[in-house]
Amino acid sequence: MSGKNFLEKLLEGVEVDWRPLGTLGELVRGNGLQKKDFTETGVPAIHYGQIYTHYGLSTTETKSFVSPELAKQLRKVDKGDVVITNTSENLEDVGKALVYLGERQAVTGGHATVLKPGKNLLGKYFAYFTQTDAFSGEKRKHSKGTKVIDVSATDMAKISIPIPCPDNPKKSLEIQAEIVRILDSFAELTAELTAELTARKKQYNYYRDQLLSFEEGEVEWKALGEVIYSLKTGLNPRKNFQLNTPDAKGYYVTVREIQNGRVTFLEKTDRVNEQALKLINGRSNLDAGDVLFSGTGTVGRTAVVEHKPESWNIKEGVYVIKPKQEEIFPRFLAHLLNSREIVKEYGKKIVGNPVVSLPMGDLRNLKIPVPPLNKQARIVAFLDKFDALTNSITEGLPREIELRQKQYEYYRDLLLSFPKPETASAASA
Repeated sequence: MSGKNFLEKLLEGVEVDWRPLGTLGELVRGNGLQKKDFTETGVPAIHYGQIYTHYGLSTTETKSFVSPELAKQLRKVDKGDVVITNTSENLEDVGKALVYLGERQAVTGGHATVLKPGKNLLGKYFAYFTQTDAFSGEKRKHSKGTKVIDVSATDMAKISIPIPCPDNPKKSLEIQAEIVRILDSFAELTAELTAELTARKKQYNYYRDQLLSFEEGEVEWKALGEVIYSLKTGLNPRKNFQLNTPDAKGYYVTVREIQNGRVTFLEKTDRVNEQALKLINGRSNLDAGDVLFSGTGTVGRTAVVEHKPESWNIKEGVYVIKPKQEEIFPRFLAHLLNSREIVKEYGKKIVGNPVVSLPMGDLRNLKIPVPPLNKQARIVAFLDKFDALTNSITEGLPREIELRQKQYEYYRDLLLSFPKPETASAASA
């Protein structure tokens, strides 16, 4: 059955109307709430940053809590409500939606909007729609800012959402629920695979932390700045260059492209032209053997540059560490910067809100263990083998999850690709 027939069969000829989100429910902008406000127990709380770093599409429990006294001052989130992010350092994370399905009332704070769906909208249906290209294109029109991107609650309310059978709320919710059921089934198919991969990663983290934990006097501890030639960063567009120009063929690497210890180019990766690449490299001086470290936003992602970059370079906020390889191997340093104790140490120096960063000076002064090169080599050999089993994108569990994700995205786009009025009119003309 073709995609068109599949959707027609589901809709059974009912009308689909695109309506502004603000007419489909109440949108309430959050207020207050910082990470320092979190408590071990208390009232469930959802921080906007956790929506794109911790949660999936929905949750019945919150990662964090706040005191009952503070909760009285914050926006309330009831079962079935959707919490939407308004702010991030990239457009992809703005507008991410989390459906709260917990029995206890929760709260949220600033940089988030609470959507309380009306009689014509199912919260989870809307959350799935926020993952489509149609929604992405709309939020791009309303986004403001460059380094920190914001889509206000007022502008979010203007984004149109497709509502099947809009004049019959019961029928509309039935169709939305069926679309949600189908998409949920794909999520369930990957749940066991993802759980297995998570367990394997925990096992890897355990061995990494064990191998990179040294007793007093066992190794020499030095400041990072003592075992590197330089610590630099990339360049932001601003007045320097433009992204995605017609002649842009090179890749502009941000934190998003640093994945599983490698630089991974994505469909959404921005492009830069040759002139911009040279301009950026005048500051970063990227070369093979360098270690990349994300110093802003999601702090702490690492990757080793395997070959001298010719077709890509990095944004400001991604740091370039040039190790003295006669003292410390690049891959040993990359593993070390992800170990529990070292992350704990540099985590004390992270500053900023809403966008956090680790100042380059504090990273340079970070104390790290430097064992002999032969011991570094043995540790790296073990961890690289384990890492390959865990993170390979071409075989094993990660590959299977990737295929399932593509299958899910296909059906998501199929089920949520409704023609807009002007598209339908143009087709019939």
